[in-house]
Amino acid sequence: MHNKKLCGVVNGLPPCNSVTQSRDKWKGYKILVLAPVLALICLILIVMILMFWHERNKIKETNNDKVTQEKVFSIWSFDGANVFKQIVEATNHFSEMHCIGTGGYGSVYKAILATGEIFAVKKIHMIEDECCVNEQLFNREVEALVQIRHRNIVQLLGYCSSSQGRFLIYEYMERGDLAKMLKDNETAIELDWRRRICIVLDVVHALAYMHHDCSSTIVHRDITSNNILLDQEFRACISDFGTAKILNIYGQNLTRLAGTKGYLAPELAYTENVTEKCDVYSFGVLVLELFMGSHPGDLLSSLSLATKNNFVCMQDLLDSRLALPDAESAIEIYCMLSVAVRCLEPLPPRRPTARRASDELSTIKASEDHVDYLHAGITFPVM
Repeated sequence: MHNKKLCGVVNGLPPCNSVTQSRDKWKGYKILVLAPVLALICLILIVMILMFWHERNKIKETNNDKVTQEKVFSIWSFDGANVFKQIVEATNHFSEMHCIGTGGYGSVYKAILATGEIFAVKKIHMIEDECCVNEQLFNREVEALVQIRHRNIVQLLGYCSSSQGRFLIYEYMERGDLAKMLKDNETAIELDWRRRICIVLDVVHALAYMHHDCSSTIVHRDITSNNILLDQEFRACISDFGTAKILNIYGQNLTRLAGTKGYLAPELAYTENVTEKCDVYSFGVLVLELFMGSHPGDLLSSLSLATKNNFVCMQDLLDSRLALPDAESAIEIYCMLSVAVRCLEPLPPRRPTARRASDELSTIKASEDHVDYLHAGITFPVM
């Protein structure tokens, strides 16, 4: 009873040979079923291993490409001789055909390296009479730029100082300086009102960073349209820190007069004490120049003869090469020009700080008072 596997020569039980045969048949069936399943599993595993190996090789190739691209930057810190050789070869020994600009104490060259990367290289003039001055400017620019990182300040990638010469390596800004773009009618039209508004914001954000967010306040001392560079997307960056001054917060900051005529703060005529308000004044001139399309020297000279505040219609201050701005842009331009003229106050304490100007310009809102801003007056202070 209840013993199903019994077999033998007994009535009611199956012969033992038939059980053995059925067992053998069952084993055969299992082998027939399991063999293809195991083969399929093995095939799947092989395919997965091949796919993993292929993806791993692709990642390795990508990483190798990244390493190749980064090699140039790793060289800056560890192999100065190799960098010097690459720069000299890329500029054909600093030939004039690669020169894209010349300043007071250096010339700027476009260098395309073998890796395809493009840099701007400023080579310092080696003049015997001005050797010490140029070396001081070189050191000052390096000292300022190694401390700061901001999207609207041109990035210093490396520098070289040797008996063969001194140069600084910067990110390359495709559209060049703002002054050239404003002088040329075709490129000036590319600078529509929206782009000019964005350039004002870029510059004021960089100034606010330099004056208020660095461990020591950095005063540029030469904020001009020549020193505002634009990239392919019209992003504006402040450049040329050769005259920059890192302020001593514990005392006066006396220094020789530096800067560009037409942008200098009026107090520099009677004092050698430099403050961040000198940059604020230059910023005010720059904003007027940007929206007028040319330097406002004649306008400021005529206003300096007045004995009371002057009202100038905003439309008379706009670049005539562009169509008049729409209502929304007109509000923003009016607010920016209003801040700019406050930056031109003769007394430094009356000027806003770069942080205050940045906050005001970043929070301009559309007005619902239906004012005709194109014909609204801008109040200039007595110069």
